[in-house]
Amino acid sequence: MMQKEEQKGLWLDPRTKLLLILLCVFCTMTAPSLLYEYGLVLFIFILGAVSGQIKYAGKGLLLYTLFYLLTIWVMGSMTGSLRAMFIAFLGLFHKVYPCGMLAGIVLSSTKISEFLSAMNRIHAPKKLVIPMAVMLRYIPAIQEDWHFIKDAMHMRDISPSVSSFIRHPVMTVECIYVPLMMAASKAADELSIASVTRGIENPKPRTCLVQIQSGLADAFVILCFFLYWMAAFVWKGVF
Repeated sequence: MMQKEEQKGLWLDPRTKLLLILLCVFCTMTAPSLLYEYGLVLFIFILGAVSGQIKYAGKGLLLYTLFYLLTIWVMGSMTGSLRAMFIAFLGLFHKVYPCGMLAGIVLSSTKISEFLSAMNRIHAPKKLVIPMAVMLRYIPAIQEDWHFIKDAMHMRDISPSVSSFIRHPVMTVECIYVPLMMAASKAADELSIASVTRGIENPKPRTCLVQIQSGLADAFVILCFFLYWMAAFVWKGVF
């Protein structure tokens, strides 16, 4: 058996990661203030750093910090309908961003074999497991195709940026969206065929090189997120 210590960073049970996403959703739903949501993103950054995703987590924290400061500036400087429009957009952003950031860390640190074995442990229905397993492999495949598309665009002196879209909107759309949609459709078909070929629909119990079991690290991380969620109710006046 492969030991969890051989993997890069902290290893968590895939079932724990799904529970963390659920707790993160509860935290954003009951968040009493922007400061509370910033603390939640900071928690997610720490989790990503100890899980070996420090570069991704650092970029996520930096981006959220910029939007956090922008929100404070909008609330203190703008007035009227323009302020209401920005507040509505930024309010939705603050609710969705922590969950998306945590989901990105989960996708980057979870192997498909581990996920399938964990779902088999809890007897999850195949109709739920199979689409999620394909999604775990689908997103990295699309990211690879995106890098190839950017290289091809640079060869034609086209940059996938906002300025390029403003100067050459039709050509930029043609060089980005058309090949990306074609690659996405082809990748979906190939991944579905590969999954069936590898026996993803096999009703027998799956095996995995990594021992799928919850440990002290899983319990500690879940407890931290749960206590932070409870803090939204206990210390409402603090945040």
